[in-house]
Amino acid sequence: MESFDLQRMLLGDLPVTFLMEVMMRVVAAFLAVFLFLKFSGRRGIKQLSRFELVVILTLGSAAGDVTFYEDVPLLPVAVVFVTLLLLYRGTIYLMRRSKTCEAWIDGLPITVVKDGQYEIHSLRNLNISSNELFMELRQQGVEHLGQVRLGLLETDGELSLYFYEAEDTQPGLSVLPPEHRLEYDAPPAAGLYCCVSCGLPVQHQLHDVIACPRCGHRSWSLALMTTRTR
Repeated sequence: MESFDLQRMLLGDLPVTFLMEVMMRVVAAFLAVFLFLKFSGRRGIKQLSRFELVVILTLGSAAGDVTFYEDVPLLPVAVVFVTLLLLYRGTIYLMRRSKTCEAWIDGLPITVVKDGQYEIHSLRNLNISSNELFMELRQQGVEHLGQVRLGLLETDGELSLYFYEAEDTQPGLSVLPPEHRLEYDAPPAAGLYCCVSCGLPVQHQLHDVIACPRCGHRSWSLALMTTRTR
């Protein structure tokens, strides 16, 4: 074997004309995926459910194989696409007929913030860190949890927020990064502080060292009462 053999490096044992076949295979795979999305009945693909993501990944694997490998014929891959389409439409039909089936496949919205505080068990079960949730909240213009009446994590991964009116804003834990949110084990002054772990506001006296009555955590941050400006 000769080193730096361009023929071997670029094409291996395949003829140059195989590049034209690759182009044709790419067009066929592209059309197959496009037609699948068109006839699957989706109105958009901005966010995919878990089931739809599995289908798309399977399509991508089939399309990739038929694109690159000369020993993969087109007809069996077409059968894969048709089978997936039938499976998809059949599953959607079952989900429409059965709420239990829909909940098992797609999941249900999960409450992550309620009445200006974390839903602790939801965050733990979802394996979501407070930093991830804070980032999502900041991106929607939230400064502290007391501005949020209800926060739902949708089945597509999006966060839906329902806010208090300005006059009903609650004292809440700041969602700003650590450098903009001081935390204390013993607050340096009397006042209202929020548990860093769950967001519960508790009145503190000077240098109080207490555990949160809701979650047992011992770190506190000054409660904010600012209202939303947008």
